Amino acid sequence: MSQDTGRKRDSERRTRVHLSLFDRTKFLLLFAGTYGILVWALLSENPIYSFSDAAIDVANSKTWIFWLAGAEALRQIHFLISEFISPYHRLWQWYFKTIDRAVHSFSDWTRYRISRVVKGLIWLAVTSVILGAIYKLPPAQALFMAPQALWSALPMLAQLLFAIVFILIQFVAMFWFLSRGGIDTYFPDDINTRFSDVWGQDHVVERIRENLLFLEDPESIERHGGYVPGGLLLWGPPGTGKTLMAEAMAGETGKPFIFVDPGAFNNMFFGVGVMKVKSLFRKLRKLALRYGGVVVFFDEADALGNRGIVTTGQRMDADRCHGGNYLSESAINVLTREKFVVGGAANQGGGGGMGTLQALLTELSGLKKPRGFFNRIVRRTLGMRPKNPPKYRILVVMATNMPEALDEALLRPGRIDRMYRVGYPSKNGRVRTYQGYLDKVSHLLEPSEVEKLAIMTPYSTGATIKDMINEALIIAIRDGRTAITWADVLRAKQQKELGPSEDVEYIERERHAIAVHEACHAVVAHRVRQHMNIDLATIEKGSDYLGMVASIPPDDQFT
Repeated sequence: MSQDTGRKRDSERRTRVHLSLFDRTKFLLLFAGTYGILVWALLSENPIYSFSDAAIDVANSKTWIFWLAGAEALRQIHFLISEFISPYHRLWQWYFKTIDRAVHSFSDWTRYRISRVVKGLIWLAVTSVILGAIYKLPPAQALFMAPQALWSALPMLAQLLFAIVFILIQFVAMFWFLSRGGIDTYFPDDINTRFSDVWGQDHVVERIRENLLFLEDPESIERHGGYVPGGLLLWGPPGTGKTLMAEAMAGETGKPFIFVDPGAFNNMFFGVGVMKVKSLFRKLRKLALRYGGVVVFFDEADALGNRGIVTTGQRMDADRCHGGNYLSESAINVLTREKFVVGGAANQGGGGGMGTLQALLTELSGLKKPRGFFNRIVRRTLGMRPKNPPKYRILVVMATNMPEALDEALLRPGRIDRMYRVGYPSKNGRVRTYQGYLDKVSHLLEPSEVEKLAIMTPYSTGATIKDMINEALIIAIRDGRTAITWADVLRAKQQKELGPSEDVEYIERERHAIAVHEACHAVVAHRVRQHMNIDLATIEKGSDYLGMVASIPPDDQFT
């Protein structure tokens, strides 16, 4: 028995696929039925006509039926020859490929606009033919009669429309109002933030810049057989700069940027979120055609929820050391059971149980399916294969500090292709971040003090560093100065980490007891915590402490 090679692709066939009898005769039967109905209508209007007279009269007055039937017969003859004669089929394939190459020499947006104009002209021609049949006038003349007829029927149409609008406006207006908001569109040069404004995350910025380069020049990877990554996930602790990176992307790219708020798809009615997702991607496809690409950013993507199941999500920071690789999936699930995220009612408000996430997954996977009434319905009805859509250059970027709450189907390659952890900045990253925010204010700090400050604030994020510098400036202004000093920074650090002191006055016995107590803490910390340095020792009373001894690591530690 010969080996089965599977169904051949259309490009591998030497002849055209054979049509069924119905597909070969359906339009001829339609024209014949139309001709018979017209003859029957004429006989009903004029009973004195014989059948032969009515048939001849219709044939003389409705010649377009025979022209269309002749064109259809010629088309079927062409199909029949292509089904049996290979050179004839290959000749027409070469011809249509040549035409297709010529058409694709235009940009996607130009072809889209031309197709819209052509479709509009087709609908206009069909409307004029129908009006010509109604008014017994030539189609071109009948088309100019339509405004007059519409004006004369306006009173009746107004009453009818008022009744329809009165019934539907309550629901349509409400759903339209609920589907607004939460989605902001920015065009090139609307935002001034650049990648140079993102400090301390150079390794992530370089990868994001690479994605934008592929979006700007997709041929640089596609001509080598690859494809442009369509999805990007930024995950990490709050305040590390994920949203700032998105703003920088909006400023750097020459493409439109769509910002989706976390609560954009939260609605009290079922289906509104689905409508917003479909409307969003319809807008994205149009912008991608118009500008050659578009970037959409989903902030706090965990608000999308999941599909109402118990899931561990993606273990982004799974422990692959200490034997973790040798455990089965079920054993890992038992050990990490406390990390499970329960879907269901808790996440339905985020869209998972309202169909929003399913709609988003469908749109992310359905960017290559044929679209349009003419393309999907008319071409298939005429026995033609629907054309594939243009390559929509859509870069989907998501940010979250809870990656385990995301649905696993959302994170698969093809939807989210690249995942980057935006973690706490390193010491060098913190130094650069401090320098960046200090350059915006007046200060008296030396470079060595800035480096010392970076060592004293491990696990600080861009947001906390910005807040600390702002607090130091407030302290300086409160003391009647405009320049930040080292003492201002230390006071701001203590206030942000421990809270403001209550400025109470201890009695002598309490002051001595607390001082001895904290001194003992300092001695023990110095002897026991040899891998850390004492950062602060104070007996000032805070909101929940009488004194404090705090230690910090002398450098970043990763084990």
